[in-house]
Parts: sequence; C-alpha cells; structure tokens
Amino acid sequence: MKFETRHASHPSIIPTANSERLRELYHISGIFIPDDVSLTFSHIERMINGGVMPVSKAIELNEVPALSKGPFLARRELGVINVGGNGKVVVDGKEWALAAREGLYIPQGTTSLVFTSDSKDAPAKFYLASTPAHARYETVKIDLKKANPMPVGAPATANARTIYQYINPDICKSAQLLMGLTSLQEGSVWNTMPCHLHERRAETYFYFDLKPDARVVHIMGEPHETRHIFVANEEAVISPPWGIHTGCGTSNYSFIWAMGGENQEYKDVAWVPMNVLR
Repeated sequence: MKFETRHASHPSIIPTANSERLRELYHISGIFIPDDVSLTFSHIERMINGGVMPVSKAIELNEVPALSKGPFLARRELGVINVGGNGKVVVDGKEWALAAREGLYIPQGTTSLVFTSDSKDAPAKFYLASTPAHARYETVKIDLKKANPMPVGAPATANARTIYQYINPDICKSAQLLMGLTSLQEGSVWNTMPCHLHERRAETYFYFDLKPDARVVHIMGEPHETRHIFVANEEAVISPPWGIHTGCGTSNYSFIWAMGGENQEYKDVAWVPMNVLR
C-alpha cells in the first residue's frame, strides 16, 4: 500500500511558495498502481483520496496501519467512482458491480472491502474519497442517470459542462461527504469561472479523460494571490477552504470533486468578482 500524509497549511505560505512547494503540499500523483492501493491522507478535514486498481487479483482494503488498527471504515465513510473497465466492490460480503462512471456510497461501520476487475485487459480503476463520519447510513449505488445531471455553462464562454451529483443529500444520505463528477464538452476548457470560495468545506479535484500530452491548469490560492498547478491525466489536487476553485485545460476533460466539512449545501458558495482576481 502506498500511503502519504499532507499537513494543513495557512494561506500566508502562498506568496513565497514556488511550483515545487505547491506540488509537495497539494498535488497528488500515482493514484492508480496495478494490484495495489494508493491513499493520501490530508489534515484538511481529515479527507483521504486515492485509488484501487485490481488487475490480476482481488484487492482488500480493510486495515490501514498508518492510520489505526481495525477496519478502514470504522469511523469513516467512503465514496467510490470507477473510471476504468468494469469491476466489482464487495461490501461486507455483498457484491456491487460498477461500470465506468458508476459510483458507490459505502457507510461508516463497514468491516470488509474487496475490489476486483472483470478483465485484466481492461482493469477497473476505483477512485476513492473518504471523510470521518458520525453516523451510519445505507450503501447506495449511483449511475449517471441517478446522479442528477445538471448542464451548465455555454460554448461562448468555453465552459459548457455537465455536473453529476453522486453523493448529495438529494441522492443518498451521508455524514459529511459530498462527491460528484463534472465533464466538459468538446471545445470547452474552463471550469467554474467566475470562480468561488466555500469556507465551510474543503475540496479535492481528480482530473481524468485527458490525453497524455494534455494538461489542466488548476488555479488556487486566495483571490488576490493566485497560483497554479499543472495537472496531468489521473492526478489530483487538494484545495483548501480558503482558496478559490477553478481551472482551465488545454482541451476538454473530466474531473471528480469530493468535499468534506460542516456544510452539505452544494450551492452555498461565495462567488468571486472578476476584478478581485490577481
């Protein structure tokens, strides 16, 4: 198992941080490792992001020694979205089949997790997001139809996209985790511009559907002191609650967003006027 820890940071670090330092603090790579688990634990909302990529064998995710003894989800909940070939997740003995872009909410108190792929030639890639949980809810499978698709933006502003809400109070109950997927149409490259802030929850972005030579410029920092991180396919960025949320690609792309914090109201954001950005 690959396991990394990222500590919380103050916005005052941004003005003096070079690209290497920003990547050390916020950038996540190596998310999918064949026949292994990769997890990154952030002290921001104690969120965990990572991936499981079973190829030639089933992969169990039960105890994580770097965190504590006992089941991984003893005091946590988990969201899973498959971005690879067909696969299955076995939750306490019950099997859930997940095709590409299908998701699963797994509740706190789950004691056994097993991930498999239907074919080693087209392995599943299970992207994971987990937050602490104070209550147990039901396991729920979410496909694209159930994920409340919301078309937003326009070609004229290069941000025509569809937002899919997977883990959201209107779809399935969770203690604090929110999770979804956004896909940009061909010809659109901007996500969320004008940009926004939400102090009451942190967010992570996992970018995919990018060709090898394409990149997303993930823009972060306080509105008056912005910085950027170049992100390749199947890489992620931790976005602190004090930073703006936006990005621009060299082509269209998709990304999975996951949030943790005290507030589950998706539309509770503070929009940032364009003339404030620096």
